[in-house]
Amino acid sequence: MFKKKNISYLFYLFLIAHLFVWTLIPSITNNNLPLDTIEALAWGSNLDWGYNKHPPVSAFFVEFFYFFFGSSDIAYYFLSQIFVISAFYIVWIFSNEFFQNKTLSFFSVLILEGIYFYNFTTPEFNVNVCQLPFWALTVYLSWKLYMKKDSNTVILILLGVTAAIGFLTKYLFAYLLLSVVMIFAYEFFITKTRKIDFKHYLPIEIFFVLLVPHLIWLFQNDFVTIKYAFNRAGLVDYSFLNHLKFPIIFLMKQVGILIPFFVLCYFIIKKIKIRFDKKDKKKYFILLINFLPIVLMFVTSVVTGSKVRTMWMTPFYLFFGVFILSMFDIKDDEQTIKEFFKPFLILFLLSPITYGLVSLINENKRTDYKGKIEANKVLQVWQKDFTESINVVLGDEWYAGNISYHMEGRPVWLGEINQKNVDLLNAYICTKKVCVGYR
Repeated sequence: MFKKKNISYLFYLFLIAHLFVWTLIPSITNNNLPLDTIEALAWGSNLDWGYNKHPPVSAFFVEFFYFFFGSSDIAYYFLSQIFVISAFYIVWIFSNEFFQNKTLSFFSVLILEGIYFYNFTTPEFNVNVCQLPFWALTVYLSWKLYMKKDSNTVILILLGVTAAIGFLTKYLFAYLLLSVVMIFAYEFFITKTRKIDFKHYLPIEIFFVLLVPHLIWLFQNDFVTIKYAFNRAGLVDYSFLNHLKFPIIFLMKQVGILIPFFVLCYFIIKKIKIRFDKKDKKKYFILLINFLPIVLMFVTSVVTGSKVRTMWMTPFYLFFGVFILSMFDIKDDEQTIKEFFKPFLILFLLSPITYGLVSLINENKRTDYKGKIEANKVLQVWQKDFTESINVVLGDEWYAGNISYHMEGRPVWLGEINQKNVDLLNAYICTKKVCVGYR
């Protein structure tokens, strides 16, 4: 089984196993969907070009799945894993072109299982998971352009579309886009190894055209999404010490996150000898595309004193395996594959087992919330006084979102409880946390 000629077979087997395990485990051990998934479903019930916390793309995808699967929890765990393995597949395609070696390509994806962003946290479909395939595809398309002197119009168009979708998933996607711009700007204006023609502006033009509906929405809604981002970053509670404290915490967390990753790397690195040829264009690209976004994030934290939340880094390490394997002498033989699989399988199984045990033992998690029972309670109170069907729910995304998701007919979530929203209803009842009614 562990023969080099079977690498492609093993890779696809890995994708299927990851998809199956991380769809099944949370489906069995969780009683309710996680917070961010419920939020996305609440937004999806009332599709718009933006929401109070994030741009609209994650809501579009969950709404697409809801159209086909309705209130079936397993569908949204499945959706999340589709995004994860899609990113893995793009990294696999990229690394095949980069290394021209299937064994190294195989390792560059599998060692990502050592980063908990790509396993333990993935059952919760959210904007971070939603970014993954678009981040990977943006890197891959940029790579295709970077390695060719003549720009392919199709790739330029795809890059503009992919970049826009990624940015409309989460604004932090801008760190990748800025890194790509810096890489090409260096070639255009510093080394002058590439000449600019009209086609090179095509991705930028497409990007901003696709952003127009969201930009209009932002103006109409007082830039609420951007204000939320500033608040989450701690910029509203300014302190001079934040310029030192938060960047140090950021670096320490990144080191901690990568420890299991480097443990897996240990089993395939032949010797600690960094290989870097200054004339190797491929090495420059993989170095910059991995570290520029992280450096920019660190600089942002230093300059603004902003707090970088751990989960924001979810897509940043997708190509870290390719970078590590490109810099060191790697064992490339069947014996190494066998030796690598022992720690890999331990980690691959330990992560979902741990997730399942935490879910079963800890009874105070969001995923233990009895959303369906709460929805039925609200429905029973409503039916005492009204015969009309509930078609609107108000409240925060968690409580109101659960009512919307679990109640038959799926009431549309219209936002927080306030006089403006209540006035839209013909009749309504309110509990401590939600209001339901019809209009």
